[in-house]
Amino acid sequence: MPNDDGEVAGRYTVRSVARALRLVEAVAEGPPEGRSLSDLARELGTSKSTTLALARTLSAFGYLRDAAHGRGYSLGTALIRLGDIAGQQIPLRDLCRPLIDELSRETKMTARAAVNDDGYPVFIDRVDGPGTVRFHTPLGQREVPYASSAGKAILASMDEPGVRRVCADTGLRPRTAHTITDIGSLLDNLAEARRRGFAVDDEEDAEGVICVGAAFFGHDGGCAGAVSADNVSESLGGSRYASS
Repeated sequence: MPNDDGEVAGRYTVRSVARALRLVEAVAEGPPEGRSLSDLARELGTSKSTTLALARTLSAFGYLRDAAHGRGYSLGTALIRLGDIAGQQIPLRDLCRPLIDELSRETKMTARAAVNDDGYPVFIDRVDGPGTVRFHTPLGQREVPYASSAGKAILASMDEPGVRRVCADTGLRPRTAHTITDIGSLLDNLAEARRRGFAVDDEEDAEGVICVGAAFFGHDGGCAGAVSADNVSESLGGSRYASS
């Protein structure tokens, strides 16, 4: 943890490395056009010469670059490559598992996590609730987005042309008597989901199943997927339901 001077204390901490990383973070927190050397030196509490040496070293490795106006520094392109690699090394399923574990435990419902595949939910993990009847959905395949809570949560993160494009591709075919099959009504439903912060599937995907879903977002601000909790009536049976 940083101390009062912003330095990271610890037995195995290399002070110069910590200062260099603080410099990268200071640049990241600045405006898109970059930050001046004087500004960075003030923030780090170091001399201009020390800050310049750090910045030049980081620039040589691609972690910083000269700002467009030529007086200061912006983030370098090496961070794009590292960010992409880091994203691949932290599987989304592993990140979602503790969340849906807790969600299922707290709600006593089946909890699922889906990734956003161009507006479609693709469920990647599921934790079954304690009931004897469970809503069975296979993992790893695209689901129609307009009928499920996870799908509607993803659609609610999109603009209207994007929603219309996805719905034109799928068609708004009824899944149950409760499925929204009119684009205008669906857009109104998605607007309500945006206001609430979550979407509801009120028996729209399967009879007797009510789901609540909320989107989650990546570091770039885009919708990465959604999680949902499914409540299944104990009186149901059939191919989409499994008894424990």
